[in-house]
Amino acid sequence: MQELNLPPFEYKVTQSSENLLIWDVLRRRNVVLTPEEWVRQHVVHYLITHRGYPKGLLSLERGHRYNQRQKRTDLVALDAAGQPLLLVECKRPTVPITAATAMQAATYNQTIGAPLLLLTNGLQHFCWRVNFAERTNERLAEVPRYEAPAAGR
Repeated sequence: MQELNLPPFEYKVTQSSENLLIWDVLRRRNVVLTPEEWVRQHVVHYLITHRGYPKGLLSLERGHRYNQRQKRTDLVALDAAGQPLLLVECKRPTVPITAATAMQAATYNQTIGAPLLLLTNGLQHFCWRVNFAERTNERLAEVPRYEAPAAGR
């Protein structure tokens, strides 16, 4: 698989009859190793290891409805109350990140309602803080670290 612009991690790849499989620490099973899955697994490990997101608060391929159609998000990080905190849209490395791609992620986020949005193809990463009340987006230099709520709040 292609080297990505994300920190490397220890991964376990096996061969099934016709596919390469990678161990998914969130689903706790082997999944088909596609270029998009390669990006998704890198992002999962980056969030856990480098940004402090608890593994138990990450949800892969969560279903949601948009325009009466069933859609799936690539990855959603939840806050301590179980509310969406970060919506991640992963593309394979050969898919350029364009305005149309960003619009797809923003459209999904209208139903998810996460205040943070990450769009990546493993080579380029774009992260925004979304202010739904003011209908604005602030581009961030990196994904914010996970902050657990302070005790006693």
